[in-house]
Amino acid sequence: MGDISFFDSDFLNALAKALEQWKNNKIESGYKDRKESFAIESGIIVKDLYTPLDIAHQNYFEKIGFPGEYPFTRGIHYNMYRGRVWTMREFSGYGTPEDTNTRFKYLISHGETGLSIAFDYPTLIGIDPDDPRAFGEVGVVGVSVPTIEDMEIIFRDIYMGDVTTNMTINPPAPVMLSFYVGVARKQGVPDDKIGGTTQNDQLKEFIAQKSWV
Repeated sequence: MGDISFFDSDFLNALAKALEQWKNNKIESGYKDRKESFAIESGIIVKDLYTPLDIAHQNYFEKIGFPGEYPFTRGIHYNMYRGRVWTMREFSGYGTPEDTNTRFKYLISHGETGLSIAFDYPTLIGIDPDDPRAFGEVGVVGVSVPTIEDMEIIFRDIYMGDVTTNMTINPPAPVMLSFYVGVARKQGVPDDKIGGTTQNDQLKEFIAQKSWV
């Protein structure tokens, strides 16, 4: 559609003059910035002030658009939060699968709309709970899930077609995903209704969590 300005040209000209005056006023005021320049983590410089001038020549349809339509800047659903609020999921899981199942049911009964499984260290790094290296760590900082039966207990009486689940798991991610899908199918959940995410960052436990084999 070509360049379609958001704003009237007379307004933009007036704004440009006012902005220049503001910059001069800032200098004359004696207010000093804490440092010479500011930048975000990726190195992009942050300006003193942003105004409609910064987006004056952007194509609204290409850059913003409408909810539920490309480029999805305003959200992936047509009605967004007017239809449903964002998914709320507390990072939770501890002890035995039975403990975590009880906790999940409690959270769901109090309005949680998604689940996020916290795994213990042995599960995170892919060793069995009876491995000598797992001594003292089983079920401590998360739930122990060495078998598909444990995953089944975690979701006992929780229909997996009604919730999406995040699994903060890395090297064993393919195994945990297989457990999850297997249990959901056993519940009779259609594949297109099984939802959630897994991490698959093989360096995360080593770099960020300092746990590895």
